[in-house]
Amino acid sequence: MHKKTFQKAFRSEINTSIFRKNQRVPKRFLILLFICFFMKLHAQNLRAPAYPLITHDPYFSIWSFADELCASPTRHWTEKPQPLTGILKVDGKPYLFLGEPKDSIAKSQQVSVLVTATQTAYTFNCGAVNLRVTFSSPLLMNELNILSRPVSYITTELVSTDQEKHEVQLYIGVSTMLAVNDPAEEVTAESYKKNQLDILKAGTRTQSVLQKKGDDVRINWGYVYAGVAEQYGCRQYITYDNLVTDFFNRPSFDHNSPVTGKKLLLNTVFPVSSVGIDTVKRFMLIAYDDIFSIEYFSRKLPAWWKKAGATIESEMEKAYRDYAVILHKCNAVDREIYSDALQAGGEKYAHLCGLVYRQAIAAHKLLKSPEGDILFLSKENFSNGSINTVDVTYPSSPLFLAYNPELLKGMLNGIFYYSESGKWQKPFPAHDLGTYPVANGQTYPADMPVEESGNMIILTTAIAEREKNIYYAKKHWKTLSAWAQYLLKEGFDPANQLCTDDFAGHLARNANLSIKAIIALGCYALLAEKMGQKDTAQLYRKSAEKMVVQWMKLADNGDHYTLTFENKGTWSQKYNLAWDRILKLNLFPDSVFAKETNYYKKIQNKYGVPLDSRNTYTKSDWIMWSATLTGNLEDFQALMHPVYMYICETKSRIPVSDWHETITGDKIGMQARSVVGGYFMKVLKKIMVE
Repeated sequence: MHKKTFQKAFRSEINTSIFRKNQRVPKRFLILLFICFFMKLHAQNLRAPAYPLITHDPYFSIWSFADELCASPTRHWTEKPQPLTGILKVDGKPYLFLGEPKDSIAKSQQVSVLVTATQTAYTFNCGAVNLRVTFSSPLLMNELNILSRPVSYITTELVSTDQEKHEVQLYIGVSTMLAVNDPAEEVTAESYKKNQLDILKAGTRTQSVLQKKGDDVRINWGYVYAGVAEQYGCRQYITYDNLVTDFFNRPSFDHNSPVTGKKLLLNTVFPVSSVGIDTVKRFMLIAYDDIFSIEYFSRKLPAWWKKAGATIESEMEKAYRDYAVILHKCNAVDREIYSDALQAGGEKYAHLCGLVYRQAIAAHKLLKSPEGDILFLSKENFSNGSINTVDVTYPSSPLFLAYNPELLKGMLNGIFYYSESGKWQKPFPAHDLGTYPVANGQTYPADMPVEESGNMIILTTAIAEREKNIYYAKKHWKTLSAWAQYLLKEGFDPANQLCTDDFAGHLARNANLSIKAIIALGCYALLAEKMGQKDTAQLYRKSAEKMVVQWMKLADNGDHYTLTFENKGTWSQKYNLAWDRILKLNLFPDSVFAKETNYYKKIQNKYGVPLDSRNTYTKSDWIMWSATLTGNLEDFQALMHPVYMYICETKSRIPVSDWHETITGDKIGMQARSVVGGYFMKVLKKIMVE
């Protein structure tokens, strides 16, 4: 952007800020505004496959699947409609800014969209009024009570474009389809007042709590809530969604609570306001109370936020009361995530990290186990619906290691409990704890012995290194030792078995899986050394070092290393190598890292490096790991950039799919999964090594 153009745009940003025209703007606000404006200016370069709006857990997750917010209905990540509707009436003329187009209502002109870690903000022109709409989901990883609270904000800011005053009305509608799996299910809706809030509430009549499990399903128990400040004087009412009428006049067919039916609408109309040069700001709360969240070894567990006896109304009250403070914290997290990624990998990388942050977190549910441990349980979205899959935890771990290792412990605790309770008796970890949301034991039909053993040992070591103590590893030392013994015997030259890339099928003598086993043994040696078990540490360290020498011979293929041992002409990404440098094990020589990276740059396609020589598809999370193998920023950006282009250009308009075709950019399968937390591997490396 030309300097004068930039200055003009920045002055315009000041004029539309919270300060009045000609009012003196404090210097510290100017600095903050400049940072936010810089992020806004550059974030618009990223076209997301889908835009996160309300993101809390695998059930409460609403997205916009189009470039324009008013081009299509909002949807659950499974692509089923969960409509939100927004209309602004300016001087008597209505403009649609949110939701499915309506023949009788003009579409607003979308000017921009900005995606940051915790927020998605749109700006619109609605005749003589500019509208900014911000969706904020406060996924604050250092404040678990707020992260767990299932309440999002929709904030609207209005300002005149011609310095004249205009009469406006604002409508926001929430479909009760947020609370059903199938639109044919009957719901009951009601309105009431609680504390300082006017509230609309809806849920299914049957309330079959935790009865439905699987992959392509939505929640059909619990209740969705729409809340606004009583002081706004809003009008809230309930209608059927097929009642097409003027939302700003009381419909001829209007329901007050309670109402029973199918596909109801929870309607909120903000009163007439005169909008001029001073920004008029309003916000509302969208919340969901799932009653019980997970069945954990035959015990029904509520969400983390309920552990002290809180109710959804009390949480909504806190969210309302602390609105300004929480939004300030969201802005701080947005700046931190952007800044950390910018410094680690550059501007395009920072855009990617900001986009996937909410997706990675919202594929989990935060709870407290009956034993008092934190649980942060993932769902394999559009993969197989498993809960707490170890080889989903593994790729997603960099984000959580970087910003709160307690959450990673919450991803490991259930697996440790499964083995240590005697419910799982094999000498290696389970693959999963069941099918979401029922965690009563593994339901995946096959084991991944080397994969999951390596994952658990490596991640426990990563926690120790990140926290600079071995308390967590010491707590589980007996179990870790059993898994290390298994890898010492079976890990180096793996038998025919699945790894995390199970869609590619069984594979024997998997060179990348062997790397995982070697690094896990090096990790176990590191932990043993820290625990004062020098003989054990020496045994495992020397074993791992010998394996490296043998690995380099068996996998050598000239300018790269093979997919499987002694299989010339094949290749694969060796993404597991990343931990060797991040955990400072230094088992593999630099030449291995350089050889692999140079080869990836030669063979990559338009949208990334294929996973291996068997196919042209890839996993974008693994590319991000492979891109960190050397300390060279140019190498990282050369491998990262095709992933950025895939995100911007894919025709698959869904929450980011981690499994895509490198030639066409189309998704192969899976979407909205937590594994995109692996995009933060470069950030983690900068924190722990650089």
